[in-house]
Amino acid sequence: MLSRAASLLVFLVIGVEPLPAASAPQGCVWKVTNPQGHSLYLGGSMHSLLATDYPLPPTYNRAFDDSSALVLEEGIDVSIKTAQKFYRSGFYDKGDTLRNHLDPRTYDYLRRFFALVHVPEAQWSKCKPWMLLDFLVSQSTNQLGVEFYLVGRARANQKPVLGLESFREHAEIISGLSDKQAELAILLNFIPQGNGAELRTRMTSEWRRGDVEALARDEVRQMHDLPFFGKRLIDERNRNWIPKIEGYLARGENYFVVVGAGHLGGPNGLLALLRAQGNRVEQL
Repeated sequence: MLSRAASLLVFLVIGVEPLPAASAPQGCVWKVTNPQGHSLYLGGSMHSLLATDYPLPPTYNRAFDDSSALVLEEGIDVSIKTAQKFYRSGFYDKGDTLRNHLDPRTYDYLRRFFALVHVPEAQWSKCKPWMLLDFLVSQSTNQLGVEFYLVGRARANQKPVLGLESFREHAEIISGLSDKQAELAILLNFIPQGNGAELRTRMTSEWRRGDVEALARDEVRQMHDLPFFGKRLIDERNRNWIPKIEGYLARGENYFVVVGAGHLGGPNGLLALLRAQGNRVEQL
């Protein structure tokens, strides 16, 4: 397990001044209604929060209480055996190491960095590039994130929890990268992003008031050097999710679909794509 001192890819970099409090919607939740009058709720998540960020804006509990099921990016019903088998594929067999698959300068940088944060080379040198990236990115989620809170409520209320993606589909977002693509993403992970505490505060403020268009604009800037990853992480998945979301709409039951807030805004965001399909989208 890599140290939490390891930096992570920050996909949503916030840099816009807050709206006046009187005009700022509380929460990142929308109601989507199709032409037949069927509706569901679509919420934007922060995958990592602090205890001081609670309680959540009340729109999250309102949407949850009015829904028959919770839908996340990834389904949670995966066996330990399946997950272990998949992640074993992220490590090299005996006789091969990460050193053989990275630019020597990249490997040397990683060796010096992990030494500084007291992670022995033996713990990461057998990882394939995508697995090392996955370890780093996984640090962006904690058990105070919106999904964890809502899953806890769903279990307490015996409410079904579904997924827009299977475990494998979700994992292959990163595992499907080439060695060079993963290496570039790893390197960009270490580019300073400014004051971390200030960034987190600004990010949370954007999310809390539901300013997904600002999030989308800043995400485009953040992904400038990773266009292949931006398309893979956001655009392609959004397009894949639209038929599934519309399928939930067609059932005539309320669902609460919760995805990363970065998926909602912009011309390729879920809100724009749902509007383009003739659905009415209203922020709560």
